[in-house]
Amino acid sequence: MTVHAILKMGDPRLLRVARPVTAFDTPELHRLVDDMEQTMAAAYGAGLAAPQIGVDLQVVIFGSGAPNPRYPDAPVVPRTVLVNPVITPLGDEEEEGWEGCLSVPGLRAVVPRWRRIRYSGQAPDGSPIEREAEGFHARVVQHECDHLQGVLYPMRVRDFSRFGFTEVLFPGLDAAEDD
Repeated sequence: MTVHAILKMGDPRLLRVARPVTAFDTPELHRLVDDMEQTMAAAYGAGLAAPQIGVDLQVVIFGSGAPNPRYPDAPVVPRTVLVNPVITPLGDEEEEGWEGCLSVPGLRAVVPRWRRIRYSGQAPDGSPIEREAEGFHARVVQHECDHLQGVLYPMRVRDFSRFGFTEVLFPGLDAAEDD
């Protein structure tokens, strides 16, 4: 298992559309997931997409089943590995909320997201996953899946008066945890 460097906004690899995974339950896929989990844990991330470590595949991980220090007031999101995800909004209602990103260190912004979604895909062994989520859980899934389409959260910001440095906006949070 390896902790990888996380690509930062401005790196053109973050703007590519990731390829679907076609081979499941392989040593390579399991190694990628292990590396992503180690990298996300080392960065205290709420989620991570394979493109953030330079791997052009549709793989995201999110949640840990425990509180996240970067989002101390957020509800716990179950640990999930999702391959070839598909997101379907459940209704038209959007919800605004603060987001940060390991690829956009030290910054946060208010981003609109679908309030309720259904997400589906596969586990690394190829078995199907289908769940409904709302609130923070839905936000994390949408954020990570955006990376697979080459979209970073600043591209979704509608009001730049609510976009800035974490240390200024949230003085109680350790800004080093946003790097």
